[in-house]
Amino acid sequence: MTVIKPLKALGLLSTSSLEGVYAVMLSTDGVDVFDYGHLLHIPYEEKLREKIRPLLGTCPQSAEEVAAFNEVNRELTEFHAEVVKEYAASYGEDIDIIGYEGITLANHAADHNICLLGNGRLLAELTGIRVAYNFHHADLRAGGQGSPLEPVYLNALCADMGKPLAVVNISGITRVTWIGTYGEMAAFDIGPGNAAIDEWVRKHGGMNMDYNGKLAITGKVNEQIVATMMRHKYFAKYPPKSTERSDFIEKLEHLEGLSLEDGAATATAFVAEAIAYSLLLYLPEIPKILLVCGGGAKNPTILRFLRQRLPDMAIHTAAEEGLNTNSLPAQAFAYLAARRLYHLPITFPATTGVPEPMVCGEICEP
Repeated sequence: MTVIKPLKALGLLSTSSLEGVYAVMLSTDGVDVFDYGHLLHIPYEEKLREKIRPLLGTCPQSAEEVAAFNEVNRELTEFHAEVVKEYAASYGEDIDIIGYEGITLANHAADHNICLLGNGRLLAELTGIRVAYNFHHADLRAGGQGSPLEPVYLNALCADMGKPLAVVNISGITRVTWIGTYGEMAAFDIGPGNAAIDEWVRKHGGMNMDYNGKLAITGKVNEQIVATMMRHKYFAKYPPKSTERSDFIEKLEHLEGLSLEDGAATATAFVAEAIAYSLLLYLPEIPKILLVCGGGAKNPTILRFLRQRLPDMAIHTAAEEGLNTNSLPAQAFAYLAARRLYHLPITFPATTGVPEPMVCGEICEP
């Protein structure tokens, strides 16, 4: 019989917006969180970033594609192993288990398939530490969407906050977790996130992102184009539902002809409009509080547009509630690792559409 006791779990997260690797420690038994460790963020080297970017939105099929995937897969995993070693050396931490989330390249929930970059077995070999990873597959095989995975952690984190509330994570894509008065959960991928803005400014401004929303704040939103972009079929689907960043890239064609600043402003308004539309239409109950986390929480222009569209909702960043917005997603995977080790469910019918609560993930021993 497994004895449930607090673990030192290290969460690793790499987002599809390619900001780098976030690593953070939790002391948790998979139910309660007893302590929070330091956050370490290591940006990708540009050479690695440029190797990963062409793989986004793809699943390798041909022998050449598989070979290219395997090369980048190993290089990315080795990068994560170095982050783990640096974390242990910097903070003198003993790590019981690693919760590892690689980069989602493609999520085809309808085909019960997801393509992830990052090798948990290799990470365990390279670090000599037990790894929990591959959390999506069991849920997908059981008929779920495979994501989002973080609602169960957010429910624990927000236990003492006023309900109902919603947590919106704006990363490469945007997703929402709703928590009801009695701890009920609902969650789904909203759709476009930072990737929509990043793609525009990369193509037309040669930058990786619109830092602090400075381009968007100086531009003018074309509301007619926003309305056209909102006609994407994904927004008409009822949750639970999931998507990927590449599903919305085609909509950026509508921005062509705008200035760099106006395009950034319109892409940012598209993200805010998608969030407002989804919250008002698909949540079981309108939340009193909206917490914004992820990279989008550091973009004042997204926050401004959200407050304009949701004037009756209290909108705060995670930081304003005393939470580290950079830490939250990585903390979630540390928490999930502990739950997997103790055979506690991670996904639920109202979060991924799976028929019953599911224990997800694989354990790789070093």
